[in-house]
Amino acid sequence: MSAKRRIVVAMSGGVDSSVTAALLHSQGYDVVGLTMQLYDHGAATAKSKTCCAGQDIYDARRVADRIGIPHYVVDYETNFKSEVMDRFAESYIRGETPVPCVLCNQTVKFRDLLKAAKDLGADALATGHYVQRIEGARGAELHRAVDPDRDQSYFLFATTQAQLDFVRFPLGGLTKPEARALGVTFGLHVAEKPDSQDICFVPNGRYADVIQKLRPDAAHPGDIVHVDGRVLGRHTGVINFTVGQRRGIGVGGEAEPLYVVHVDPENARVIVGPKETLLRNAFEIHGVNWLGAGQGPSEGGTPLHVKLRNTQPPMAATVFGEAGGKARVVLAEAEAAVTPGQACVFYDGERVFGGGWIARDVGIAHLPHNLRRGAAAAAV
Repeated sequence: MSAKRRIVVAMSGGVDSSVTAALLHSQGYDVVGLTMQLYDHGAATAKSKTCCAGQDIYDARRVADRIGIPHYVVDYETNFKSEVMDRFAESYIRGETPVPCVLCNQTVKFRDLLKAAKDLGADALATGHYVQRIEGARGAELHRAVDPDRDQSYFLFATTQAQLDFVRFPLGGLTKPEARALGVTFGLHVAEKPDSQDICFVPNGRYADVIQKLRPDAAHPGDIVHVDGRVLGRHTGVINFTVGQRRGIGVGGEAEPLYVVHVDPENARVIVGPKETLLRNAFEIHGVNWLGAGQGPSEGGTPLHVKLRNTQPPMAATVFGEAGGKARVVLAEAEAAVTPGQACVFYDGERVFGGGWIARDVGIAHLPHNLRRGAAAAAV
């Protein structure tokens, strides 16, 4: 983009978005800062280990004043609750493990905030994400950040092509130390501010507390069942468990460590077993967003690499396209981190080809027949 064009910057009050705003302003762009108010800024957000807390709005305004740009706060509290917080709670109640940061990017940030930027006459919306937008032969492409330790492409897989055409990521070619150094150069008081550590609306890290507040009737006691059918104990609610969990299950005395293999909310059961019972080499995904060439992955299979966790290295897989925005992923090697509700993100080298959400029935086919009853019907 040529200088003197207007760019709206999503300012969270952290160092990354603050440096983004200062950098673009220094390059001659007409920069406007927007900060999202997403939830009640009361006692729950007093500890500023999250993004978008009350202190962060104040920090964003101070940065805007420092570099001399207009700054506005936009109230998306209602949308954030319905699109992110409520869906987060409902996903956990269904026995899934959601990724609310993806939902936030997909809805409030790259839908509502992007619209606000256009309403302000902006030519682009910029964020402080560590990811690269590269112009390819067929238009804008999404690529992993230069710094693999800071890469946030996993959380942006749902970005559509139309959104990618409008969004910019100025920090994608920098490391975190380089970004902080720029903050010092620009005289920003947030240059050494600690990074956000928790989900913004779960400042204490206790997901179950938030779910119970949003859905007071969500917790139902039930059985903890071994994959061989033995009842090992009781639990106070499936919302306290996630597939792959080892600690805090509440049962012991087995010859080898136990892991949560499947969460069955319809029957209030948590099914556990040894680590090998977690291994999966194929699974279904839904809500597929495709950023590669063509309309989607081939029905005959598209060889790619996938990530099932943000911190996990990409692994070889073949993705088979299916109707209705679905796909089947076949891994080259079995993996234990295939968790319903998590994102499966596609990569071709450094380029992001999109991704989808891991379906609930990922582990049902591997259960004994006596444990499949009810769970299979509910997951369809």
